[in-house]
Amino acid sequence: MRDTILVINAGSSSIKFQLFGLGSGDALDRRFKGQIEGIGGSRPRLEVKDASGKVTCDQVYGPEQAADVKGAQDLLGGWLVQQIDELPIAVGHRVVHGGPDFVQPMLVDDTLLDRLEALVPLAPLHQPNNLAPIRSIRDRRPELPQVACFDTAFHRSHPAVADHFAVPEELYREGVRRYGFHGLSYEYIATRLPAVAPAIARGRVVVAHLGSGCSACAMAGGRSIDSTMGFTALDGLPMGTRPGQLDAGVVLYLMQQGKDARAIEHFLYHECGLKGLSGLSNDVRDLLASDDPRAKLALDYFGYRTAQAIAALASSMGGLDGIVFTAGIGEHAAPVRADICRRCRWMGVDLDEERKADTLPRITTEASAVPVFVVPTNEEWMIARHTLAVVRAKQA
Repeated sequence: MRDTILVINAGSSSIKFQLFGLGSGDALDRRFKGQIEGIGGSRPRLEVKDASGKVTCDQVYGPEQAADVKGAQDLLGGWLVQQIDELPIAVGHRVVHGGPDFVQPMLVDDTLLDRLEALVPLAPLHQPNNLAPIRSIRDRRPELPQVACFDTAFHRSHPAVADHFAVPEELYREGVRRYGFHGLSYEYIATRLPAVAPAIARGRVVVAHLGSGCSACAMAGGRSIDSTMGFTALDGLPMGTRPGQLDAGVVLYLMQQGKDARAIEHFLYHECGLKGLSGLSNDVRDLLASDDPRAKLALDYFGYRTAQAIAALASSMGGLDGIVFTAGIGEHAAPVRADICRRCRWMGVDLDEERKADTLPRITTEASAVPVFVVPTNEEWMIARHTLAVVRAKQA
């Protein structure tokens, strides 16, 4: 399997991975995909599917075997060694924060790692886990090329007015600006729209990436114009455990109540969002199944704020030609999508109530002035494509 690219997408509680073979003309042919989920929980689980979608591995481990990302990496590494005869030509990684300087995928070296480490305070939930497998592989196989692909890079096409906060300019020059995240997902959707929704592909589209982390992106002509996320991955839409848009005065209040920076950071990243509002769960599936009024409030709030964001992003583009839902909630939680669409009815969204199947890309009627589509994302494919381009450029 020498002509392969391995992609690792490490998060706070899971590690997703895919292995791609190189076909004719460097076409990417997925060999398998999988993830270790439940890291740090009571039943960490490794599931792998082959190219046809057939489950080839479904293994549950003891909690001590994947108590943290490093332990999960060791499990994954052991499984991969058994499956891959030869090293891949490169490993591609998702790195959430690239800061103001990194606007394209980069070949990893010690200098780059140190600079990315300095950005950990801006993405404490993600950046350390993104960098951990890079360091682990670098220690064990220093000769193996690794490529960092940044979630912020796709948004560097924003106009200045979209990237600034209303703070003194010297802070902007120091890097205090709106970055936007989930860029690899949005970039993938931009590559898919010409095939699945050609009528809107070059138009003004709001893409809602709704998962454990949530954001929405205004895309015009396939380029990012604006995004709901800002300086960190806390801003914008409510998320599983993060609050989204929040008055900075709330943070000042928490400080005045005696909470230090570490306690506030933990609170904002782990105790808010759907979990905090419902008091029940950060999982939309649990909330949809519950008859607790707090669950309904959390879901109502999620739909309310998401519809507001879609309207605001449409304003950024001067109009709206289409909406796309993607990621876990966007792809699978039909009741949540329906609620958001109904809240956008005034913009010309006419939800087709008869279309129940998640496999249908379009979920609005043919008469809808603003068509809405469900398009599965594939960040790992995007990372593999970038990784291959960087490796080929080095070989040239």
